[in-house]
Amino acid sequence: MRKTLIKGNDAIVRGALLGGATHFFGYPITPASEIAHGAADLFTRSGRTFLQAESETSAVNMMYGAASAGARVITASSGPGVALMLEGLSYLAGAELPTVIVDVQRAGPGLGNIWPEQSDYNMCCKGGGHGSFHNIVLAPSSGQEMTDFAYRAFDMADAYRMTVIILSDAYVGQMMEPVGFPEAVRHGSRKSWAVYGDEASRRNLVSSIFMSQTGMAEHNIKLQNKYVRVARDLTDWEEIDTDDAEYLLVAFGITARVASTAVRHLRDEGFPVGLFRPKTLYPFPSERLAELASKVGIMGVAELNDGMMAADVELAVRGGCEVRRHNWYGGMVPGAGELAMRVKEEING
Repeated sequence: MRKTLIKGNDAIVRGALLGGATHFFGYPITPASEIAHGAADLFTRSGRTFLQAESETSAVNMMYGAASAGARVITASSGPGVALMLEGLSYLAGAELPTVIVDVQRAGPGLGNIWPEQSDYNMCCKGGGHGSFHNIVLAPSSGQEMTDFAYRAFDMADAYRMTVIILSDAYVGQMMEPVGFPEAVRHGSRKSWAVYGDEASRRNLVSSIFMSQTGMAEHNIKLQNKYVRVARDLTDWEEIDTDDAEYLLVAFGITARVASTAVRHLRDEGFPVGLFRPKTLYPFPSERLAELASKVGIMGVAELNDGMMAADVELAVRGGCEVRRHNWYGGMVPGAGELAMRVKEEING
């Protein structure tokens, strides 16, 4: 496969187009701005629709309307912008509308700064809006996965009528790496439930309001059953050197890149360390982590927040092993040597 040296943010635009995206609605924000810039160029040149909204709130509501009409829609933002979309995310979930949202995370809370963090984890993985709902959350750690996940996201969103969030970070979005692109272009098909303004779809109704308690309860039960299917079908992860590991690092995104290098260094020094990288943060690979907990003494969760994923790891292992937290804030990203040193200190007691 021929590869192109490209930024992760630019790669995701190409992956989305090849995956069948028809509409981009968004508002630029650092460190995600290249996605809007690239979409303004490539979507329009490809005969697709690009529209810069006046705000992130407008963008998510434009997505609601276009998705209702059967379009394959995408937006991109960072933490402050996604926070403005939360009401819309709840409406999208309630109406079961398939959409794709890219979150290139930056440090917070508030406006914070433009450096990488992973502190949107709870916002994106625990619902992100009112009501008992979930979004599918994918966690790329490379430019290649930015492309691959965007390429697959629209089929995933259509299959389950859900929002797919690609939860990236400033480093993965801004790094330039060799990326290979798929040759086949995917296209969406006509949706039986969508409103196309023709005779065939005249009786279709897209809404998230249920005026009766019974109707609202039945709809929620339907959603929860769908999330069970999503967990069964989509849960994904990567393992490195886990067969004989006594200490297991758990990390996603850019921190997983750092952790994989740390594991190589530690292995060279004779330390039995492995890496577990969730590719899906929702659904979370709890069952596999529980299996590994019976084989390792310690899981060290490395992330750029206050331990948001570590809380899910602790729930998954249910006391089967010790869970240690390694956290960084404010856009500070550890080097592989720093992380390896922490692990050695814990192993040596």
